[in-house]
Amino acid sequence: MPRHRHSKKEIEEALTYAEAQGWRIDLASGHAWGRLYCPYNDSDCRCGEFCIVSVWSTPKNSANHARQLRRVVDNCTGGISSEEEET
Repeated sequence: MPRHRHSKKEIEEALTYAEAQGWRIDLASGHAWGRLYCPYNDSDCRCGEFCIVSVWSTPKNSANHARQLRRVVDNCTGGISSEEEET
């Protein structure tokens, strides 16, 4: 079943990018539109558990929020072994 699209174009593009990288999106209720979950669930991931990022439904600046989401996806350390970092 396809997920609901985000109303802000920039954020929807960032969510599509995250999905292409293997991240899971769960819709939420309340202030957050949903949450992004790291695909690795790796103990070496930056937060010690796994990355979870809230996706806001009406951010003050949607372009900045979209950049923040992409930055989290790009900077996730889960799944990167020490051998890959050295090459």
